[in-house]
Amino acid sequence: MKAVITTGGKQYYVSEGESIYVEKLDGEAGSEVVFDKVLMIDTKVGNPYLNDATVVGKILKHGKQKKIKIFTYKQKDRSNRHRQGHRQPYTQVLIEKING
Repeated sequence: MKAVITTGGKQYYVSEGESIYVEKLDGEAGSEVVFDKVLMIDTKVGNPYLNDATVVGKILKHGKQKKIKIFTYKQKDRSNRHRQGHRQPYTQVLIEKING
């Protein structure tokens, strides 16, 4: 069974037994998380979400992605040069069951 879920402002195409990386979720590693914003299961499509459809997952770990470097400047002005780095937090979730 396959489904499309929404979390963190993004949509994910998932199937049972699959591991996905999503925006950071609240909860400890090993706890259960339920996604109730399900857009589609196999061929059933909701408008915008399916009623009584859920996707159950298990949080495997939390972490941060690789650092990206941001460099901004104003041309012809040597004093306005800024360096900055950013590491986006994520949560790894194992999809256990698709209900619907």
